[in-house]
Amino acid sequence: MKLHIILLSLLALGLAAVPAKAQDYSNGPINGTTDAWTINSGFVVSDTFTVSGPGLVTLSFGAWAFPGDVLESVQIAITSSEFGGASFFNGVVNFTQSGCSSNQFGFNVCTETSSLFFLNLAAGSYWLNLENAVVNTGDPIYWDENSGPSSASENSVGTIPSEAFTILGMSSTTSTTGTVPEPSSVMLLGSGILGLAGVLRRKLF
Repeated sequence: MKLHIILLSLLALGLAAVPAKAQDYSNGPINGTTDAWTINSGFVVSDTFTVSGPGLVTLSFGAWAFPGDVLESVQIAITSSEFGGASFFNGVVNFTQSGCSSNQFGFNVCTETSSLFFLNLAAGSYWLNLENAVVNTGDPIYWDENSGPSSASENSVGTIPSEAFTILGMSSTTSTTGTVPEPSSVMLLGSGILGLAGVLRRKLF
């Protein structure tokens, strides 16, 4: 009986440690007709955002790509100030491209959606930095400018209008599509608990 109570207590503590849903943040919809800023070839674009706490998230943003180009991954850095300060996340994240349509300049304007990743952030404001984007052809790719509510900077020119992006918090058990993210992590956690008893252009125009 005592062993049963201990196991239930450890399981409850372990489940409490599973990331909760992070707050959603939207910097507005994709514009696709005004301008865009390079996020590879040595250029970095940084925008502010706010969250209410740690959690599993996906990032989506608007991109301008040459016809036939596909964005594969982007280096994402979450920092306390533009391009630097304290670093809270820095990693290469894979993206899926969808909803592309041609604009008046001949670019495909697409929605780029990341794979699921975890942000261990206290409630507050941070800087989202996108750089080192990888495109199937090696071409430049550009982050859509939509003049949303965030502050924004580009590493070669300084202050710029902000870009189109959305951060979606995902619950620890379900995503927006109703799937279960990273079930293996939960299973490993359960196994560990049971074991106690017995993871070149800066700008277009």
